[in-house]
Amino acid sequence: MSGTATGPVALPDGLTASTPGEEDLDDLVRLLRRHEREARGWPGAQSDTVRAEVSGRGASTHRHEMVRDAHGDARAWLSLHDRAAGRVLVGVTLDPDLPDEEADPLAEWAFARVEELGRELLAERAMDRTQLDSGAFADDERQQRWLRAAGYDHVRDWWQMTRPVDPDEDAGSPELREGVRIHRVRQDDGVGMPDEEDLRAVHLVLEQSFADHFNSYRETFEEFVARLREDPGHRWDHWWLATVDGEPAGAVVASISRGGVGEDGTASPDSSYIDYIGVHRRARGRGVAKGLLRTVIADAAARGRASVGLEVDADSPTGADGLYRSLGWETKYVTQSWHRALTHDEEGEQ
Repeated sequence: MSGTATGPVALPDGLTASTPGEEDLDDLVRLLRRHEREARGWPGAQSDTVRAEVSGRGASTHRHEMVRDAHGDARAWLSLHDRAAGRVLVGVTLDPDLPDEEADPLAEWAFARVEELGRELLAERAMDRTQLDSGAFADDERQQRWLRAAGYDHVRDWWQMTRPVDPDEDAGSPELREGVRIHRVRQDDGVGMPDEEDLRAVHLVLEQSFADHFNSYRETFEEFVARLREDPGHRWDHWWLATVDGEPAGAVVASISRGGVGEDGTASPDSSYIDYIGVHRRARGRGVAKGLLRTVIADAAARGRASVGLEVDADSPTGADGLYRSLGWETKYVTQSWHRALTHDEEGEQ
């Protein structure tokens, strides 16, 4: 599919754009939560996640711009995450209270600005091409309309699934088939850092497991570890490695999802989230995936977590959702991936 680059687009009158700092975090969180409430039905954004992207550990790989109106109210937030060579995650969030006649020109400017920032990343990495990867909630027709107008294609749906945790029924180590072993990534004595051999085994297993999956793209070990450590929910003791007959065969990387405080002031407990689970094709059919999932569930029960969440490709060739459903997971909401290819060519190419 060919298209024309967005080109220079002026920021609508009365608005100003700047790079957000620590003093803007509260406004960004409120803007994102308003968007989530309108597009998904409930808010989930939390301060620690936004802070990590804007001014924390993840700031070095992110670029942000924030738009305010003449009254100083936050109206838009756009971000680029330099995820890996050849992959850029794009976020464009507009105030849901803006009527279409105001929101549409602002969205046009935001996606044009994202493209401009993306070209800067291309130049810095000395690359000719990268993929802009953005998204939308399945029910957010306005965001989808803006993505389509900016030249993005809807390429995939994702089921966001969750499973409640029972502290009694889910406790204890899972039963594993003969030859299967699962251990938490080992810690080096005295320094609290994980064993690099285990970390590299996790990375290699996941790379090999996802090689035949949608949009698979090789990420270096250094990129993989650095990106995951940017997440404020990251913990080394939430990584597990499975072996079959002594050989690395499966892996899980999980994290903490903070419960936060609801709009009614009620605090909710923390949950666990499975960022990655993969089983090497040579070990499939040995119960490795089920063992890894039950290991995470048991760990969540031991920690007093409320649930375990994960994301699954709605068109997964492995039928992974069937396994998840059999173990108690249910779809909570659906998200979409939208992609656009970006090149140094002025005309752009998709």
